[in-house]
Amino acid sequence: MALTANGVTWAGLICNIALAAGKITAGFVFSSQAILADGLHGASDMVTDLAVLAGLRVSSRAADGCHPYGHRRVGTLVAMGVGAALLGAAMIIAIGAIGSLREPSCPVASIVPFCLAAVTIPVKEILFRITRRVAQRDDNIALRANAWHHRSDAVTSVAAAVGLGGVATGGRQWAFLDPLTGIVLSAFLVVVAVRIMYRSACELVDRAPGQATLDGITVVLRKTDGVRDFHALRARQVGGKVAMDVHILVDPDLTVAQGHEIASTLKHHIMAHDRRVIEVVVHVEPA
Repeated sequence: MALTANGVTWAGLICNIALAAGKITAGFVFSSQAILADGLHGASDMVTDLAVLAGLRVSSRAADGCHPYGHRRVGTLVAMGVGAALLGAAMIIAIGAIGSLREPSCPVASIVPFCLAAVTIPVKEILFRITRRVAQRDDNIALRANAWHHRSDAVTSVAAAVGLGGVATGGRQWAFLDPLTGIVLSAFLVVVAVRIMYRSACELVDRAPGQATLDGITVVLRKTDGVRDFHALRARQVGGKVAMDVHILVDPDLTVAQGHEIASTLKHHIMAHDRRVIEVVVHVEPA
């Protein structure tokens, strides 16, 4: 049975919950800032998992009277809120780790944090490869971003494992590696949180998609039969997708039906060219 976008995202979410819960618990129980920061970064993967799941579910829901443009931005709002929470958590961990560096510290008394970090690496790498494969098959940009989030978690787990391994091997002399690693990973957490919030904010303020997307749409406009010229091309990001509108100029002697046919053909060509485009509004004007 082929993996679905929903299926692979749910698998990632379940793994992220289990790993993050284990790491965060171990961080508090064994007083390890490194594994605590790694666990919080793993929790950030849940943000993209939830956003993708919300997007997949909402995309099939029809617009209603209260939401005539649909519900795609629910996932954007969720990502913004959790990104802010993740940023706050990273600051708290960094402050605690800096305080530990200033005080006499003792090494982490258990190998459990190291084992949790080490186990995470292959698990997250497998999730990355499976999610990326499904994203490439479905041409899903949100799923592709989620795959790379899995890879980033594997990278931070490598750093955590190295730091905790040094603590376990070097004893008290190397005890500073735990809070130091916690500070480094907290900085990484800040980057992830800011990136999530920035991308969410871009969607909420109707930022245009990348220039490559706009260039592709322009090419389709120029190649569509019956379109003499165009202007007022606008596009915005909506829940990882693109909504756009454009004014096209056609032969003024065409009938209304013929102009409508050109507009319908153009819409079909644009959506076939770029699957991220989910809404195309075409206004027909005489040349």
